[in-house]
Amino acid sequence: MTGEVKLQTALVTGAGQGLGFHIAKSLKLAGYQLVVTDRDPIAAENAAMQLDASGETVLSLSLDIANKSDFELALEKTIKRFGSLQVLVNNASITRATPVMEISPEEFNEVVNVNLGGTFFGCQVIGAYFAEQGYGRIVNMASLAGQNGGTSTGAHYAASKGAIITVTKVFAKELASKGVTVNAVAPGPIESPMVSALVPEERLATLLDAIPVGELGDADFIGDVVVQFARPEAYFTTGTTWDVNGGLFMR
Repeated sequence: MTGEVKLQTALVTGAGQGLGFHIAKSLKLAGYQLVVTDRDPIAAENAAMQLDASGETVLSLSLDIANKSDFELALEKTIKRFGSLQVLVNNASITRATPVMEISPEEFNEVVNVNLGGTFFGCQVIGAYFAEQGYGRIVNMASLAGQNGGTSTGAHYAASKGAIITVTKVFAKELASKGVTVNAVAPGPIESPMVSALVPEERLATLLDAIPVGELGDADFIGDVVVQFARPEAYFTTGTTWDVNGGLFMR
């Protein structure tokens, strides 16, 4: 008789809605136990209920990625509930579309501290735990904006997402020998609440005309890409960025 197969657990930040929820859903469908986190605890709880009404395989937590201590507490609660953690998806971020010459120091610091700082602290805190365990998968959400300077998004958002690609490489080098991989996904315009908020209906046709494939991306497919990076078999892929942008940016 074979021994019991232990389920792997994945923690997704910013999973209360939008792309983060789709990523969490894809991981759930792939058989992972989930820790659904969001700065809004009610959003996290509602998302968790949608993913597993019984609550047996999903834990919801409040987590503000700008606070390193929130990651430490989330890790502690995850281990207490599920015994271990194998996958981290650094998805949470904030978006501002303020014109570059009008960005205040306060707004710049807020966007960079949350987007870049939150990803950095997630990699640092959870990455250290993974290194101790000798295994882990980290997936960071970058963006097309971080590669082409952005179009509908602000300069501070684009800069923070570009820096996430670099941070991914930094932690990939640091953790590779410990059995931990660190990769990024860089989506272009996706059918999501964020794109709807940034692109008014009257500008949507212009945006679609600019995309070589002629349509917005699919959020569930982004979730499937994350699942591929999260698999144990992905051990030979680290420090990479997977572009999903309809041909807007080609290497």
